[in-house]
Amino acid sequence: MDTQDRILIVDDDPEIRQLLVDYLVRNGFDAVPARNGREMAQALERHAIDLVVLDLMLPDTDGLLLCRDLRAKSNIPVLMLTARGEEADRILGIEMGADDYLVKPFSPRELQARIKGILRRTRSLSPNLKPDTQRCLAFAGWKLDTATRVLTGADGVATPLSGAEYRLLRILLDHPNRVLNRDQLVELIHGREAEPYDRAIDVQISRLRQRLQDDGREARLIKTVRGEGYLLAAAVEGRSTCD
Repeated sequence: MDTQDRILIVDDDPEIRQLLVDYLVRNGFDAVPARNGREMAQALERHAIDLVVLDLMLPDTDGLLLCRDLRAKSNIPVLMLTARGEEADRILGIEMGADDYLVKPFSPRELQARIKGILRRTRSLSPNLKPDTQRCLAFAGWKLDTATRVLTGADGVATPLSGAEYRLLRILLDHPNRVLNRDQLVELIHGREAEPYDRAIDVQISRLRQRLQDDGREARLIKTVRGEGYLLAAAVEGRSTCD
């Protein structure tokens, strides 16, 4: 690793926090600990953070709210930790903009693998997902700036997308009018196989439909193909600028 990726570990359990910090440092990362939301905010102001490992349950605030607030102003990837394995917790994490989730207890080695996977997907997008001369992708009255990851509607309202939202939309835009199944989307976005009853993709599709003002029950832009997957029903035009 030529430069150390700086990982912010936000967990109120001192043993878990120190264990993860020590493990990541031994494996070539720069790790910054934080006990709560206040220390998380301070660390984000003081350091250039590459990824946040965020515990769902914190003493001073809800990790989900911290994730939502961070996502509203930053594209820093978020790996959510949850002590419970209920599907509802994982869905909430995805809804708030988390890029991935990990259920406690877990091994530091698994955490490291998830971190590397998120960073790799964030920085090393496949060739057709990299910003190029076609900086702007126009479709159905919408424009996506591939450099800033900002989605703009016909009314001029601009919305920054989370890392997961951007990757999902780019995948759909790069394969317009083609059905992609859930397993394909999970692998392309999260770099892992879909787990039984894993609804992460369904949740992200729902979030993206909300961004695109596409009614989920009668969606016209991102269509559900029953028994097969999802399809972006629109022509996509590449432009050099979104002006």
